[in-house]
Formats: sequence, structure tokens, C-alpha cells
Amino acid sequence: EWARREGDNVRVGISDHAQSELTDVVYVELPKMDRQANAKEAIAVVESVKAASDIYAPVKGTVVEVNKALEADPGLINREPYGQGWIFVLKIDNADDLKRLKDAEAYRKQVA
Repeated sequence: EWARREGDNVRVGISDHAQSELTDVVYVELPKMDRQANAKEAIAVVESVKAASDIYAPVKGTVVEVNKALEADPGLINREPYGQGWIFVLKIDNADDLKRLKDAEAYRKQVA
């Protein structure tokens, strides 16, 4: 997953690498609004023609927004993983939790 801080919130999606491994995304099970989630807790599912993958909360927080556009067009994840293909937004409980997340460069090295 990727996570982008937006004030007191963090927007979450899957990386370009992850979507290319999954291939064609056909369904997304979005988390429920106002759901409380712990860091590393599975709260959404992305299904492709190859597999179903859990999507984890990167930090502890509350779901404050979900990308309803994915219900009609789950392929947005394949076409725009860092743009219109985001999955959910969490209100962060503790900003210090963000310190343990990798930045984009560290992630690229990990998956290379």
C-alpha cells in the first residue's frame, strides 16, 4: 500500500507495483465509514483476476472517506493507482505512527 498524509488524515491506495502484480482489478471491498482500525489491520480487499489481497491500515485511525468510484470502476486502481484509484482515507489517531512508514524511494528499493 501507499499512504499520503493530508493534514490530520492519510489517504491510502495500492502501489503501482502491487497493481501490476495483481493484474486486472475486478472488485474492491471498501471499509465501512467510521470504522476504527489498528495499524496493520486488514480493512479492505482488492480482488483481481489472479487473486484477492487484503489492504491494511498503515496507522491507527478512523475511516473518514472511501472511494465510492471504485464500486463502479475498480479498474481505476490499475489505471491511476496514485490518483483516482485511492481506496480510503483514515483520520490519524497518532501522527507519530507515520514515522515508521517507508518513503517512496525506500519502497522502490524493497521491491526492486
